[in-house]
Amino acid sequence: MILDTDIHNFYEHLVLKEIEKQNLQQTLTGDQMADLCCLTLNQLPSHYIRHNVDMIYFLTDAKRTEMERLVLDALTLALQKIMQAPVKTS
Repeated sequence: MILDTDIHNFYEHLVLKEIEKQNLQQTLTGDQMADLCCLTLNQLPSHYIRHNVDMIYFLTDAKRTEMERLVLDALTLALQKIMQAPVKTS
């Protein structure tokens, strides 16, 4: 078993999906994106799984909606922190 490929936090998938939905990868630098992901995920509970497909079948609509709301709230707070931080220059 390889931990970083066999097991992952389901919230990672939801966070990346919301980032793509908001097209944030087009407006933030690579460093800002990494910080955004870390700040967002650190606000969310851990929900480790092996396969996304299995998770999708076991989630109720209400639970999925709740998870998506948590992601949106956490992402919004993280983005506020990122936008307030000075931009690093090389």
